[in-house]
Amino acid sequence: MPRVLSDEAVGEFREKLVDAAERLFGQHGLEAVTMRQLAAELGVSPMTPYRYFADKDAILAAVRARAFNRHAAALELAFDTGSNPLARANAVGRAYLDFALGHPEAYKLMFDVKQPSADDYPELVAAGQRSRATMTAHLKEMIDGGVLRGDPALIGHMFWSALHGAIQLQLAGMLQPPFDAERLSGEIMRTLWLGLNAA
Repeated sequence: MPRVLSDEAVGEFREKLVDAAERLFGQHGLEAVTMRQLAAELGVSPMTPYRYFADKDAILAAVRARAFNRHAAALELAFDTGSNPLARANAVGRAYLDFALGHPEAYKLMFDVKQPSADDYPELVAAGQRSRATMTAHLKEMIDGGVLRGDPALIGHMFWSALHGAIQLQLAGMLQPPFDAERLSGEIMRTLWLGLNAA
């Protein structure tokens, strides 16, 4: 008979499993990783992960939700530390870049993975919405203050697309010196800024 685990023990093992899944999914792709491999990575029996998650899709949802929440937290912190709208915008952009390049496996699973069952996981849906909100809050502030002109959602997607594209090129090893994601995204942001500036 399996022993009864405390909520704390359950939470600790789930975190370890999510850590292992993020690493293996990011390195080998979703299809190449099995529940058996996840169990072996943690040194437990093949059936142990099923005590904590229904299946691999549920583990993926937990991995992605955690990544979106970490991403959002990093951007929210950057926003809160800026002394004025422009400083906040720059800090958010910097935090986005740092998160993506510092956590490439999590970043890939956030944006490179289409999870058909995503709507079945409310925590994942909420985390994704939180993450997206952090990418437009500073722009809405600048538009409301008359610094930029336009629709904050559209402008947010423009900046997001530009930043994401530069990051993806670097993560794929497609950028050659002297170009890297930081330099490329900085130049793109400046160009977009000039076009959108309300002054």
